[in-house]
Parts: sequence; structure tokens; C-alpha cells
Amino acid sequence: MASSVTLVTLFLVTFSLLSPSHSATCQSQTFTSNRIYTFCNDLPSLNSYLHWTYEPANSTLSVAFIAAPAKPNGWISWAINPTATGMVGSQAMMAFKDSKGAMTFKTYNITSYASITESKLWYEVKESSAEFSGGMMRLFATIVLPEKGKSTVNHVWQVGPSLTAGMPDKHEFQPANLNSKGSLDLLKGQSTASNGGGDPRARKKKIHGILNVVSWGIMFPIGIIIARYVRSFPSADPTWFYLHIFCQVSSYAIGVAGWGTGLKLGSQSKGVRYTGHRNIGISLFSLATLQIFALFLRPKKDHKYRFYWNIYHHGLGYTILVLGILNVFKGLDILNPEPRWRNAYIILIAVLGGIALVLEAITWIIVLRRKPGKSTKPHDGIKNGHGRQEPLAP
Repeated sequence: MASSVTLVTLFLVTFSLLSPSHSATCQSQTFTSNRIYTFCNDLPSLNSYLHWTYEPANSTLSVAFIAAPAKPNGWISWAINPTATGMVGSQAMMAFKDSKGAMTFKTYNITSYASITESKLWYEVKESSAEFSGGMMRLFATIVLPEKGKSTVNHVWQVGPSLTAGMPDKHEFQPANLNSKGSLDLLKGQSTASNGGGDPRARKKKIHGILNVVSWGIMFPIGIIIARYVRSFPSADPTWFYLHIFCQVSSYAIGVAGWGTGLKLGSQSKGVRYTGHRNIGISLFSLATLQIFALFLRPKKDHKYRFYWNIYHHGLGYTILVLGILNVFKGLDILNPEPRWRNAYIILIAVLGGIALVLEAITWIIVLRRKPGKSTKPHDGIKNGHGRQEPLAP
């Protein structure tokens, strides 16, 4: 019975990956000096907020950007990019503490990822200031946009950990940092996150994610359920065995394709590393390859090494199950899709866990009702005119 508890726990442990948000909203924020803005948005990453007022008659934009720096002595930045959707080309305004601990405001024309230098922006900055309180930095500015009549702009925001000789150091390259960009409609008061729909690498990331969710996140758990429970029913022998083989071999083939796309994406992402996700992916591929050899190394059921083969086979299977589901959630954190996709996968895993729990109870009932002399071990398989097959996964 302990093994059944373990199996169900493995499915339901994914709920512990959820973390509720306790953030404030921009609607609750107020400012000193009677600053009032027409619109505000809770930006989708980095726990940051943007307030603004736009005067189309003279193309004047007044903004207040609020965020917590990555570390207490770090920096925050908000920028408009007139030529692209990312960091390079952005006209950035930054706020941080100077060497004396006083808040200061600087401007930077970001021309490359390698380094930045303080410089004037493409547009006029009429007013600027910065504040720090409650662990949050606030950047205020009034700017004149160069293109009159244009009410939609690409904006980028960021937070960093530190400064060196008064210059901001590089920010982290975590999903929240990489997703801190979007389109801002100054008149409608809407900030839309950039999903990179036209970016070939973004499409490759989606393909990589879909392949691995189908493989390690869905087919492999189903294959385990078939091996552990369906084979307890006499009428399912030997059909369960072939279904199990189909699920696990297909899962491996799809997983290899997903692993290959991940390697390609990694080679194209210089300076961006998802260390945990990558290491688990490599481990999954290695362990699954060893598991496939179980098909060829499986001794007969009465062989003296069968016991050790079972330990090898079942141990690898449960390890792959845990790592596969965990890495699916890590991948979802990186892709940052719409919440409905994450919720859909959580519901699916919960359903599979529920099915496993019900089948566990049914299987034990079947075992306990068997006549004396028959196997009393649950999930031990039934002879039905065929030699009992052993599964490729637990």
C-alpha cells in the first residue's frame, strides 16, 4: 500500500508548485506632491507598476514607474524603444542610489547588451526625479515624444542588483527579466505584454514546450498507470503490456525530439541560461535512455536476476515520472503562457492522480477477493493463456 501512496503523492505534489500572489495593485498607490495620473497598469513581470498621463496635443507623456530593485542597492529602469520590442535601441530612464545614498535619475541610450553609457535620449526629458521608500523605488519623468499623433509605443522595464563605479550592472536573465516588455496604448490605458508571436525562436520554444508536455508530462504518467493497474484485470492480459510499450516508447521518441529542440534553443541563447530546467532535461534524457534498455535486458520472470531488474526498472520509472512533471512546470515558468494553459495541465495531472487513486482501491479489492493459492500481491499480473509480461515502467 505504501507504493500506492507514493504514486498518488507524486501526481499531487505538483500543487505545491503553486504560489499565491500577494502583490498590491497600482490602484492602491498614491504619490506625494499631489501627483495624479490618468492611467495605471500592474505590469506582468518584476512586481512593477506604471502610471501615466498623455497629452496628445503636445505629445507630452508624464510617467511614474514603480518597482523593487533586485537587491537593496540595485536599480530600476523604464524605457521606450522607438525601433524594436526589446532592450537594444531603448531610450532608458534609470533610478538608483548614488554613493551618498541619495536617489538619482539618469538616462541611457541602450545600443548593445555588452555595456551602457550615460547619454541623452532621442526625446526631451522636461522633468525628472526619483524616490525610495518601503523597499520600492519610484521613477518620475515628463517627456516629449518625437512623433506627434503616435499613441502606441513599445516599452521595456527592468530591475538590477547593483552598481559598479556609479554604473548599473547587468540584470539577471530569468524569465521575469526577459518578459519585461510590451506595447503601451497611451490613450486607451492598456499595456499588452509582448509574446514574441512573430519571433521564430518564440515558436521554437512553444514547440519545445508542447513536445515535452505531451511526452514526459502526459504519456509517460499514463503508461505508468496502465502498467500498474490495468494489468490486474484478467481480460486486459496481454493487451495492457502492448499499450504500456506504446505509451513509453512513444513518450521517449517525442521526448527526444523535445530534448533536441531544447539543445538548439540553448545554442542560440548566448548569455541566457535556464540551469535547473536544462539539467533536469539532460537527466531525463539519460535516465529514459537507460529505461528503454529495460526492453532488451529484461530477463525471464523466473530468472535469478529478475528481482534486480525490477528494482532497476521501477526505480528509473518513478524517478522519470517525478522529474518529468517537475520540468514541465519549470518550462511553463520560462514560457510564461496564458494562465489557462498552466491551469489545464494542473487539472489534467489532478485527474490522472484521481484515476490512479480509484484504480488503486479497485485493484486491492480484486486482490483480496482472489481465491487462496493465487497471488496475493497487487499488480502481479494474470496468466490468461499467455506468459505474464512485465511492464517497461512501474
